[in-house]
Amino acid sequence: MTDRDLISHFDADETTIRDIVSDTLHGADDGELYVEYSQNESLTFDDGRLKSGSFNTGHGFGLRAVAGEASGFAHAGELSLGALKRAASTAKAVTAGYTGAYAEPPRGTNTRLYSDENPIGAPSFEEKVRLLGEIDAYLRERDPRVRQVSASLAASHQVVDILRADG
Repeated sequence: MTDRDLISHFDADETTIRDIVSDTLHGADDGELYVEYSQNESLTFDDGRLKSGSFNTGHGFGLRAVAGEASGFAHAGELSLGALKRAASTAKAVTAGYTGAYAEPPRGTNTRLYSDENPIGAPSFEEKVRLLGEIDAYLRERDPRVRQVSASLAASHQVVDILRADG
């Protein structure tokens, strides 16, 4: 799951997902379906060896409805129709007996802050460990008083889709 269209990863078609979101947010002042996919990597090099390494992949969604001062929110770690329906039931409860006017969508800036490139894939794991070793060696060569060197690398990649009731 690395493409940019996370809505397509639900086990239902996009029209069904959009209909559920629209129905959930009917009568609300604001709200959205927030779908996320993320990867995180961390490597720590300590005293000439790789001390720890971790890699995590996660995905899920949050569904929020705002009615006046109240907010209904539900989330799940799976992109399934069943989970979305349960979340919709929870989030929609905040609009019971409330009739609001849906807020205008935020203005798009079309400012692209990041590329689509996932920074975790390159350089390779082996190259990252080698770089940490080079940092260790460089610092020890610079000053013979150096007794301990700790260096770490971390990277994260996140893809987010936000679907509002107005599309």
